[in-house]
Amino acid sequence: MKKGIMLLCVAALMAPMSALAGVNVNVNLGLPIPVPMPPPPPRVVLPPPPPVLFERPPLFLAPPSLGIYVGVDVPYDIVYAEDAYYLNYRNGWYRSGSYNGPWVGVRQERLPLVVRRQGLEYIRVHRDREFQNYRRDQNHYRGRQFWAGREVREIRREDRRDDRRDWKEERKRDKQEWKEERKRDKEELKYERKRDKEEWKDHDRR
Repeated sequence: MKKGIMLLCVAALMAPMSALAGVNVNVNLGLPIPVPMPPPPPRVVLPPPPPVLFERPPLFLAPPSLGIYVGVDVPYDIVYAEDAYYLNYRNGWYRSGSYNGPWVGVRQERLPLVVRRQGLEYIRVHRDREFQNYRRDQNHYRGRQFWAGREVREIRREDRRDDRRDWKEERKRDKQEWKEERKRDKEELKYERKRDKEEWKDHDRR
């Protein structure tokens, strides 16, 4: 009798615990598992515009190995690409429509592709090498160049000069080809006359 009463008491105590456990299982399965949000990307803070001022308009040369114009004989790293000036100051890049600013910070991925691919050190090496060529024979320098502030007019003039140079070279090449063709025709004619003359001699001997 006592044993039966104890079993009933234990069963009564276990029933609420089982029901509570069932509720917990159902609740946990019904709700989505929370996913932690990724941390925000680090904020890139560009430094303020540099206090850069050129005493005179810089000269820009276009080394064939670079494909862009680079400022020479100035204490700054400045290039001209895609109708804008790009200045490197304290490892940061800045953009402006004028060589004297105002300058606006530019992220690395926003630089012209030709500047981004070649890198500053590569640009410096070829800039200094081209400037040495310019100084060695300044009066007869045939590379592309312009003075800042007159870039549109002078670049167009350089383009016209290149077109004239290409036209002269093409005309010279055509003239040379015409001379060579005329020479070949003369040699063929001479050979045919000689052959005809030998044939006539053979005919007379017969």
